[in-house]
Formats: sequence, C-alpha cells, structure tokens
Amino acid sequence: MKLSMGRIWERLRTVPGLGRDVGAVTAMILAAIVAIYIMQSKMSITWPWTDHQTIRAEFESIAGVNPKSSPKVTIAGVTVGKVLDAHPTRQGTAILDLEIGGGHRIYDNAHAVLRPKNPLNDMTIEINPGGPPGKPLQKKGLIPLGHTERPVQADEVLQHLDERTQLAVTNLLVQSDVALVRAPEELPAGLQETDNTLVKMRPVLEALQTRREKISQLVTALAQIAGAVGKNDQRIAQLVDSTQQTLSVLANNDHDLQASLEQLPGLSDDLRQAMTSTQHLTTQLNPTLTGLGVASKSLPGTLDRFKKTVDQLDTTVDKGRPVVAKAKPVVADLRPLIANINPSFSDLLPVTNSLKQDTQTLIRYEDDIRAFIYNTSSVFGAGDSPETGIIRGHLVIPLPDGGLLPGGRDGYAPGPENGLEGGNR
Repeated sequence: MKLSMGRIWERLRTVPGLGRDVGAVTAMILAAIVAIYIMQSKMSITWPWTDHQTIRAEFESIAGVNPKSSPKVTIAGVTVGKVLDAHPTRQGTAILDLEIGGGHRIYDNAHAVLRPKNPLNDMTIEINPGGPPGKPLQKKGLIPLGHTERPVQADEVLQHLDERTQLAVTNLLVQSDVALVRAPEELPAGLQETDNTLVKMRPVLEALQTRREKISQLVTALAQIAGAVGKNDQRIAQLVDSTQQTLSVLANNDHDLQASLEQLPGLSDDLRQAMTSTQHLTTQLNPTLTGLGVASKSLPGTLDRFKKTVDQLDTTVDKGRPVVAKAKPVVADLRPLIANINPSFSDLLPVTNSLKQDTQTLIRYEDDIRAFIYNTSSVFGAGDSPETGIIRGHLVIPLPDGGLLPGGRDGYAPGPENGLEGGNR
C-alpha cells in the first residue's frame, strides 16, 4: 500500500489526538538531537575514525590535573587535543599521555606548560609544537622534563616560611577575605573618595613641588651671589644699584596704582545702579505674578463653564439627530426634481443667447425710460385740482438719426427673436 504525503497529512488531521502525539514526539527528537550536539561539544569526544596521535610529556608535578575530566591541550590558545592518562615515574616526576588531533605535528624540541584556566585551579596544557631542525615525535614520543613547566602553587610559597609567619599570613588572608566580603558595595565608594581626595591634594603637591624648585633655585642663586660677592665687590655695587632702580620703578608706579584705586568708587556706583534697576524689575514682577495667580484661580471656573457648553452642544447634537434622520427622506424626494433641472437649463439656453443684444437695446432706451418715469406724474397727475384729474398724453418721437429706432445709423434691426421679421422697419 503506497502512502503519500497528502494521505498522511489527511490522517493526521482526521484522527483525534494523532497530530498532537506526532508533534510531541517530533519535538522530543529535535530536543534530543540538540542536547547530544551540546554534550558532544562539551565532552570532547574522539570518534574512532578521527585521525590523531598520542604523545607524552614529563612534568615535575601535575597538581590540579585530573585526567578523568579530560583537560584540554591547546596550541596558541586553540584546542587540539586532551589528556588521556597520567602516571608517576621512578624519579618522582609525572608523565601525561596527550592525544593530539591529526594535522598538528609535534617536534622533539617542543615545550609544554601547565596553566590554570580558572580560580578553581583547573589546568590546561599549552604546547609550543617546535619545528625544524627538530625531528617530529613518533607515537608515544616524549617531551622531556627540561622542556616542560608547571605553575607554582600558593602552598609551595608558604611552606618555606616558619610556623609563626605562616600563621600570620593565613590570618592576613582570612581578615582580607572578611574585609572584602562587602567589597562590591563599599569598595567602589571608598576608592571614589580616595580618588577625590588625591585630586584635591594634587594642587597642594604641585605647589609643594614648585616651592621645592623655587627653594632650590634660591639656594643656587644665593650660592652664586655669595661666590660673586667673595670675588668681586663691583658686582655688589651693581646689585645695590639694580635694587635701587627696582624700588624707584615701584615708587613711580605707585601713582598708577592709586589712580586705579580711585576708579573703584565709580565702578561701585555702576554696580549699585544695576542692582537698583534689578530691584525695580523684581517690583514689577510681583504684580505680574499676582495677576497670574488670579487668572489661575478663575481658570477652573472657566473650564467648568466650557465643559457645560460642551455638554449642551452634545445635547443639541443628540436632539438634531432625529431632524437629520427626517431630512433624509426629504432630500431623497428632491432628487427627481434635481434630475429635471438639466433639461430646464437646455430650454433656457436659447433665451440666454439673446440676452446680450436685448441688454444693449435696453441701454439705448435708458434715457427715454428715465424721462418717462420722471414725467409720469405729469401724465397721470391732476394738474388743476387734487380731486379730479385728466389723463395727459406723452409722446416721444426720436430722430431717425438718433440710432434708437430700427434702421438707425448703426444698422441694427430687430430680428425674429424679438417678434419681427428681418428687414421690417
């Protein structure tokens, strides 16, 4: 029976619980694969088909090396193998069997060093593989004791001291451990304060250094002066003259110093005026702040009234909703009327075409119409008596050359659009 992916997927969807079980098994298989990969990378497993070689290295002592934990062997910090086994020799030394991966050739002039990789004193073996003119090591080849080094342990340093010294050093380490229990919380602050103190003391130390240099220069100068005095009296006279000139210059500059001091009162007056102006400014700021306080007091009431207005607007909108709802049918009834407007515009188009000529004709009769309106009271008024009146005639005959009658001087004649046939006068 052939199975297809479609049928498998259909079965997973239709059988209750089958899809969940298959998903769980798949997830477990993937988790197992990831776990095996991580464990393999941490355990440094050597597969049987891997190309490798085994060499030996002799050390004076291998404290901290546990072959069961497979300590790593590195070249230039890169892991190239592991420690397989360890066994002592008759000379009181120890030999480590090292497994080195293929492609890394070790020569008989190689060097091996035991190094701790963490504070727990776990060891790694760092190898300098050497090179020509050395010869490559064969299987089970040995790196001799003279080409190996081991780290010095702390107890080896203390065992050369006498008992009282060892006890004192032990107490020192214990007390240091107690003192540094809260080091992460307290030590940074103490170091910071120490740093601040040293920063503040730096100018003092620099001043002391400068003072020391000045004193050295003064002593040297005095020695030179004393030597000069002992040899030549003329130099003493020159020194006295120079001192006198210096004092004279100081005396002459005394007037300039006094003039500078006399200018200080004017400066103080300017400062006093500036402070007075600043005081006036602060006096004006007080009413402004008071006005702001009053405005801030009235602002909540204004906001409350605005809130009421908004509430009333909300009520108005609510009440207007029925009107809008009722207006919708009215607007819907107006749509046929609006649809009939376009034909009406088409009927009005011939009328609007003759509006320009009719308007020009009306403008030409404007003066006569104005005279007619002005004289209407004479035509229909009672000239002799307010109770009785007679109808008077009013006849205006324009001249043929006036351009108002048909066939005037501009040649305009009404056409069929005005009810006359073309050419009728």
